[in-house]
Amino acid sequence: MTENEFCERLTKLREDKGVSARDMSLSIGQNPGYINNIESGRALPSMSTFFYICEYLNISEAEFFSTDNPHPVELRAIIKELKKLNKDQLTHILAIIEYMVRVK
Repeated sequence: MTENEFCERLTKLREDKGVSARDMSLSIGQNPGYINNIESGRALPSMSTFFYICEYLNISEAEFFSTDNPHPVELRAIIKELKKLNKDQLTHILAIIEYMVRVK
């Protein structure tokens, strides 16, 4: 992941959470412009702050870097619920998903 991709990923995940860069900065104990500086490419977080960012976004570090997973929080919640279903129910859910993907 390039620095630019890192900045874009952070912006997208923050926007998906529905919070401003200022509110997120303050929530992780930083100055009001901290997240904006990262998203604009003027700064990168320290490793410890990156962990706080992931915790704030309710995602794992791996999920942050998994760009093929645009909605990690929702996907994790879906998988958690899917684990409660039996094989027949999962087969039906899979058919629904396959249909939805085809008719985008």
